[in-house]
Amino acid sequence: MTIPNILTTIRVLLIPVIIVVFYLDWIWAGFWASILFGVASFTDWLDGYLARRLDQGSAFGAFLDPVADKLTVSVALILITTHYPAISVTIATIIIIGREIIISALREWMAKAGQSHLVAVDAVGKWKTAAQMLAIGFLMGSTSEPTAWGFWPGYVLLVLATLLTIWSMVGYLRSAMPVILQSGR
Repeated sequence: MTIPNILTTIRVLLIPVIIVVFYLDWIWAGFWASILFGVASFTDWLDGYLARRLDQGSAFGAFLDPVADKLTVSVALILITTHYPAISVTIATIIIIGREIIISALREWMAKAGQSHLVAVDAVGKWKTAAQMLAIGFLMGSTSEPTAWGFWPGYVLLVLATLLTIWSMVGYLRSAMPVILQSGR
């Protein structure tokens, strides 16, 4: 197994640890769950960097990396929604997770049509990911009383991530629309 694939596997294995730590009856639980989420987020960047740098890209990695990303983010957003049951946080969670499902299906479909280049990751998608990871880190960390100051930065970043999520989804759908319309004939 390659180093990037090991890092991706570690990210998947961190998910249940993040959940358990988040729900511990301890004043610093949210803070430490946030730190673990940060470690998982860093491995997301690092595995891609190492795969390119060490020329260790693989079909398994290409499959597992986006799955690990989506699982980690989805679980973290659901945890945050259980702590902040506000409609705005819930709607943001639904939009972000919904977009991930739609774009994953779109990318798979476009790959089968031989047009995956039309839905390759773009700059807006990268900014969305950065805002999303920071938002989750702040919001998860702010569930602990000593670090509650992180709620507002996290909330603002969540709103920004949601707007970028919509923007990126529209961009991907717009790029794919000619192929979609052509296949319907």
